[in-house]
Amino acid sequence: MTVCLLLLFAVAVTAAVPVPRALTRSLWPERDPVVALWVWQCLVATVLLCCLTALTLGATAVFGTVRAQFFAPAPPAVTAAYNLSAGPAWAAAVTLLLAAGAAWTTAMLARELVEARRRRARSRAHLRERAPDLPAGLTAARGPLLVLEDEYPDAWWMPGNPPQLIVTTGALHRLTDHQLDAVLTHERGHARARHDWLLHLSTALATGFPRVPLFAHFCDQTHRLVELSADDTASRRCGHLTTALALIELNQHRGVLSCSSSHRLLGERVDRLLEPRPRLTPRHRALTTATAALVPLLPLLITFAPGLTALT
Repeated sequence: MTVCLLLLFAVAVTAAVPVPRALTRSLWPERDPVVALWVWQCLVATVLLCCLTALTLGATAVFGTVRAQFFAPAPPAVTAAYNLSAGPAWAAAVTLLLAAGAAWTTAMLARELVEARRRRARSRAHLRERAPDLPAGLTAARGPLLVLEDEYPDAWWMPGNPPQLIVTTGALHRLTDHQLDAVLTHERGHARARHDWLLHLSTALATGFPRVPLFAHFCDQTHRLVELSADDTASRRCGHLTTALALIELNQHRGVLSCSSSHRLLGERVDRLLEPRPRLTPRHRALTTATAALVPLLPLLITFAPGLTALT
């Protein structure tokens, strides 16, 4: 069991510290943000699986009742292969620490979902009070759309069932028809990909474990990559230039081209749309996707290896 725990710890540390830093410094994610989002999810899943499998092994070593239930259907040779009766003295402390981490993670996720639901409910009620009737030029073909009386041009997507697209009258006056289509396509890209779930997950982990580099990078990169992904959705339908101009028109009053940190992502998105780089090749995308999907299997392989070896 000691070897299994050490291997799980090594995999977790590798996936949580050097790999995220290297991925953050890489240039390829902006070329294919969808694949990059998948890689980040696989890294997070690997670390969480390492913690979960280590918690399971520790619980079986420390608590005889858990061990009896967990290994009840297994042959004696499998139980002997894990050497649970001679567990290390620090197994109890590690198990309690992992159990506390699992409980804290669950609490952070629950809190984030509850708070998000409350925020959506308040925002929907407030916006519907301020929304006028739809202009005649906007038909139902544009989907569920709420027009808000506001002089500032803006448009955003509110998750829910069903998702709600919101656009201000300032945006309707400022944007051309093609630019408005690009903005709405961008927001529908968020809705179809269910980016809200990724944002909730990354925010909850970063809030609950602010000193873990993986979760901090995961939160920052998720907020960045979901926007790049939605920009790609809009540009494929409406064109890169139209999408860039729509982005500038919507954010010009905020200083989209300024160098301040709060607007840096907007400037990066505009530059990326005006000078688009080629996407990853299909072979590269498939290889990266498959490799990332195999990484979360490492904790399972380490955990079940002694038992499988005993059966052969």
